[in-house]
Formats: sequence, C-alpha cells, structure tokens
Amino acid sequence: MSTSKAKSKVQPLTDQEIQQTYSRLQNELQSLAGKIGELESEAEEHGLVLSTLNEALQVEPGRKCFRLIGGVLVERTVKDVVPALQTNREGIRKVIANLAEQYTTKERDFDTFKRDYNARPISRA
Repeated sequence: MSTSKAKSKVQPLTDQEIQQTYSRLQNELQSLAGKIGELESEAEEHGLVLSTLNEALQVEPGRKCFRLIGGVLVERTVKDVVPALQTNREGIRKVIANLAEQYTTKERDFDTFKRDYNARPISRA
C-alpha cells in the first residue's frame, strides 16, 4: 500500500523536464563538491600558516607579520594574528561541515529522482 502512495506522489514530467532536472541536480552536486574542495584547501593553508606562526608565537610573540585583509596588506604582530587565523579556520571547518551535509541531502534527492523517473546519463557516442 505504501508503494502505491509513494508512486502516486511522483509528478509526471516530460522527457525534456526529466533531462533538465537531472542536469540541474548533477550540476548542483558538482558545484557543492567544488566549493567543498576549495574550502578544504583553504583550511589546509590556514593550518600550515598557523603551524609556522605558533612556532614564532612561542619564541617571539611581538614579531611582526603581515596579513592580507580585504585586499589590503596590514602589519600586525604574531600574537594578534594567530587567534584571528584560528577563528577563521574554525569558521571554514563549520562551513565545510554544513556544505557536506547539504551535499549528502542533495545526493539523496538526486538518487530518489533517478529512482523515481528511472533516469540515467545519456551516452553521447
């Protein structure tokens, strides 16, 4: 009984609408994956910079360093920059986790769509 209800919820779409929806969902997944990859590399860069600055923080906390903020290079001390970088890295990690959750949800929706409409990629030979 539940299978007939589930199938009745699927709205009939034309072949063209199915193809457009399939492409749109696929593009959204690729876009999310690209953004996640970009942010992961940015978080990794933050980690590398932090590891270097943490060494300097222990030896010479008043040492000057430069930071790019909104396209402007500003001079700060290591003790001022390290907490800001740690906060930024944590923020990036939270965004990555949020995007990964969105990706999982979108992937589930895409799989449901493919199953409901028996959709699969068109081979262009």
